[in-house]
Amino acid sequence: MTATLQKADFPRWRFHLVWIVLCLLLLGLGARVITLQVVDIEGGYRFLQQQGKARTVRTEPIHAYRGIIYDREGQPLAVSTPVQSVWCNPRLVNVDHGGFRQLAKTLDYPPANLAGKLARNQERSFLYLRRQLPPAQAQRAIDSGVPGVYVEDGYKRYYPAAEVAAHLIGFTDIDDAGQEGMELTYDEHLRGMPGAKQVVKDLLGNTIENFKHVRSAQPGGELQLSIDLRVQYLAYRALKEAVISHRASSGSMVIADVQSGDILAMVNQPSFNPNNRSNFRASHMRNRAIVDLIEPGSTVKPFTVVAALESGLYTPESTIDTNPGYFRVGRKVQRDHRNYGVIDLTTMIAKSSNVATSKIALSMEPEAIRSVFQRLGLGQTTGSGFPGEAVGFLPNHQRWRDIEKATFAFGYGLSVTPLQLVQAYSVLANNGIKKPLRIVKGGPSEKPQRVINAAIAKDVLAMLKAVTAEGGTAAGAAIPAYSFAGKTGTVHKVGVGGYKDNEYMALFAGMAPADNPRLVGVVVVNDPKSKQYYGGEVAAPVFSRVAAETLRLMGVVPDKLEDFKGDELLVFDAEAGLVERG
Repeated sequence: MTATLQKADFPRWRFHLVWIVLCLLLLGLGARVITLQVVDIEGGYRFLQQQGKARTVRTEPIHAYRGIIYDREGQPLAVSTPVQSVWCNPRLVNVDHGGFRQLAKTLDYPPANLAGKLARNQERSFLYLRRQLPPAQAQRAIDSGVPGVYVEDGYKRYYPAAEVAAHLIGFTDIDDAGQEGMELTYDEHLRGMPGAKQVVKDLLGNTIENFKHVRSAQPGGELQLSIDLRVQYLAYRALKEAVISHRASSGSMVIADVQSGDILAMVNQPSFNPNNRSNFRASHMRNRAIVDLIEPGSTVKPFTVVAALESGLYTPESTIDTNPGYFRVGRKVQRDHRNYGVIDLTTMIAKSSNVATSKIALSMEPEAIRSVFQRLGLGQTTGSGFPGEAVGFLPNHQRWRDIEKATFAFGYGLSVTPLQLVQAYSVLANNGIKKPLRIVKGGPSEKPQRVINAAIAKDVLAMLKAVTAEGGTAAGAAIPAYSFAGKTGTVHKVGVGGYKDNEYMALFAGMAPADNPRLVGVVVVNDPKSKQYYGGEVAAPVFSRVAAETLRLMGVVPDKLEDFKGDELLVFDAEAGLVERG
């Protein structure tokens, strides 16, 4: 009876009201769907679509492949290899996960250190754990199964020649941007243009699918240098042995092709390995051949002779009285190693007479000598394009004191780079024509110009042959089968209180073969501490050793057949550049 009454008392209108409200809600929902999908597609559906994409679609870079650097023969000097970087979202990484210790071990972290690093970066959503790992090692990190850990593709620069070409090629940073050397100079050309892609990710940051390819990555341009890696190795080995054997502080060497102006080798000691940067030292990374300034010493005496011949006051047969072996200039006394008596210009260069050079300088206007130095490129940039190339210094006094005239003429009071000396000697080797030096093969260069009279250049070149002949300052540095010419220099180093009596810089600037030079080079050995410290003893043998092998590689026919005596048969392979005795 009670149940019947309750059922009867329940108002039916309430039931109908609820049913009507539900129907209206369904109709409203349907109308809204139709509005969003059909009527207001621009402001509705696409708005929701954009909101969905904003929460799931991410744009990621596609790294561009950095261009390869080659030597003149196509041997790679810098290449990029695929690597992967491991990163994470610290908020999602669970240090209590069973694979955390494996992750830490794979990434070379003590587990406590990795946990501490994550704790310190809890406010971040992106954190690199290790950069530029081999793909196999990066995959092991992912295989640990720790949530919130991901990998990113990229490239790492590798240098096959390592320390042999390090100063010239330079290196890139962790983001593959050029930092030194050719890598820095031609960074824009080498680095290429990164691409981009859109990917769909879930709430944990896992990539579900590649959604859209936005832009393809454009690989960087290739770069071919003028250096010959074979010559680079020869020069590096010879210079390193000289620096070690003479217990020197440092050294530099540059070898160039006379005909083209191409730099075939540029090496320095000490060096560094760009593939292993754990022991980088700033002092070892300096390209001394281009950025270090030195006083050239006696290596500029041939240029003083050029000025003397241009003045008309002297001829190749002119003589200078050097008796009694010393010469007072103001309060200073210029001395020779011994009294050479009356000598001609050839003997003056062969014996490197300071007395004769001083007397020539004092008989002329100093601007005449300075003009020659300047035309040859001393105290000026060579235009090589190498970053940080030093300019040097040529004094330009309003009033020259006699001592300044004399010392300037034999290489003191001015500063140059080894590369500038190569430029200057290449002019003599090329009959007075100045061809700009270049590091990039086939690159643009200035038009060659005559800066010295051809006859004068030939006369001075003939005089330089006496330096390497019997009785010359570099007589002990002969090149088997090839003649060569050049000039030695032994310069006192400058200290706090002036020139140091027992610290030297040994130099040699040479050309080979002597009569028709194909190579020109400069060797600088800084602060040799052995008993030998003269340029003819320390630096000249380095040049002769490298020049002999380089000429054979270039296929230059030997011009000293007197080295092959008796019944020996000379066999020369012009293609391989080999000399055999049979």
